[in-house]
Amino acid sequence: MTIKQISVFLENRPGRLAEFTKVLSGNGIDMRALSLAEASDFGIVRIIVNDVYNAATVLKDAGYIFSITEVLAAPMPDEPGSLSKTIQILGDNDINLEYMYAFTTRKKGMAFMVLRVEDNKKAIDVLSRNDIRTISQEELQEY
Repeated sequence: MTIKQISVFLENRPGRLAEFTKVLSGNGIDMRALSLAEASDFGIVRIIVNDVYNAATVLKDAGYIFSITEVLAAPMPDEPGSLSKTIQILGDNDINLEYMYAFTTRKKGMAFMVLRVEDNKKAIDVLSRNDIRTISQEELQEY
């Protein structure tokens, strides 16, 4: 199972991220996770939101350039060693991580890792064989 991530290109200038988040919050879009990667002139903001369709509509109307990507979200106990176990399994099975970031949930003791890999299907299979599940976009709302 995968979830949808929105990647938005932002000009790397003071206030641009604040403007972006104001557009989302002003339209009732709840960000569940955010990752920012910067370059000299532009940055890429990767977000997981509660309503992808609404977010995409709002961003398009506001003139943002963005893409939507399928990524994995793997719940894990918020304790030492959980991440290490997961990425070791992926590495042992020759699955390269392109990038990843984390977010916590409203459920105490639970965290999620957002994983971007080349082959989602292969990664899901490997993780599930090792008792690590991924969640769907719909399940994300439960957390």
